[in-house]
Amino acid sequence: MNTTEVFLIAMTIIFTVPYLIWRLGRTEYYAPLVVVQIITGILLGPGVLGRVAPDYYAFVFTPAVIQSLNGIAWWAVMLFVCIAGIELDLRKAWAHRRESGITAGLALGTPLLFGCLAALVLLLSDGWMGPRALTWQFVLGVGMACAVTALPILILLMEKLEILRQPIGQRILRYASVDDIAIWGVLALILMDWERVGRQLAFLLAFAVAGYAFRKLMLWLAERDRWYVALIWLAVCSFGADWSGLHFMVGAFLAGAVMEAEWFDQEKMDLLRHHVLLVVMPVFFLSTGLRTNWTLGGEAVFVAAGLLLVASISGKLLGIQIAGRILKWQPGEASIIGWLLQTKALIMIIFVNILLDKKIITSEAFTALLLMAVVSTMLTVPLVAPKLARLREIVFRTN
Repeated sequence: MNTTEVFLIAMTIIFTVPYLIWRLGRTEYYAPLVVVQIITGILLGPGVLGRVAPDYYAFVFTPAVIQSLNGIAWWAVMLFVCIAGIELDLRKAWAHRRESGITAGLALGTPLLFGCLAALVLLLSDGWMGPRALTWQFVLGVGMACAVTALPILILLMEKLEILRQPIGQRILRYASVDDIAIWGVLALILMDWERVGRQLAFLLAFAVAGYAFRKLMLWLAERDRWYVALIWLAVCSFGADWSGLHFMVGAFLAGAVMEAEWFDQEKMDLLRHHVLLVVMPVFFLSTGLRTNWTLGGEAVFVAAGLLLVASISGKLLGIQIAGRILKWQPGEASIIGWLLQTKALIMIIFVNILLDKKIITSEAFTALLLMAVVSTMLTVPLVAPKLARLREIVFRTN
């Protein structure tokens, strides 16, 4: 078969297998389709399919096919990260700055600390830190991966739980939005290439000037033109960030962050996010699975994933409990918020993909972090839904 035919076989597998698992297995309650797609990507990767059926794996996922899939995956994740940047609403966070600052700070800082401690434990054995990483980059990168909240997936889960438009849902979005800024800021720090710092400063200066002009232009344009110009802006910013030594996904986030959600129809933006998830993000999930590695042995990877999961969950829940005591929340409220902010899939996976690209972590560390992200996200709805059923009055609280 030629490359095109094998590529189409791969695309058929990418869209068929997770859909059948999700629909026939009725996994929606504990594993939404997004999570099933991520798990399927892992199963189709070299660590599972590559070992069970190495000839079939080598036939379907040839270097040419993987290169084609990677191109689709790059554009998919750039769109998704850009949408996340657009949906940040820091004005609401500023209006409730004391509550948002305390909660977001503790929700990020405590699991970050616990994750850094877990990273130091991993450093006691070889095989986890990437060849180009300094110790502080590895520790901070793993720590931040434990602290990440996936804002886009959080939105999807809160829609499922029917609390997105309720006061508690809007509060949680504020906390996650503030943390998103910190996450990408820390990532930029980790990726700072001191040998190319001149390029990076030049990019940031050019971005500031171009961003100001871009905002003026977008206000002048009709909405139908804004969508198209936004895609051009996304490609330019992503190129500039990658050229400067930062990752193209940092540029994608910055591209979205300077845009206002009010410039676009909210229903169309929701549809765009949905269509990106439906049409192209499954390719990213598969390409993520293709990067998993178990050469240290499955047991070591699972032990590391368990350690990171404990650090992530305990740190997040403890931080939110402390915030709840300071802000005098009702009993049970901190638990609901803490578990929802524990949602990790996608943004955390994007984050660790960047760390792997830059060789700050190894494929084994990437696999452990990926497993941690999947499990923590799968726990969210089963643990939050019963709590909401018992404490419905919390949903309608305004502060």
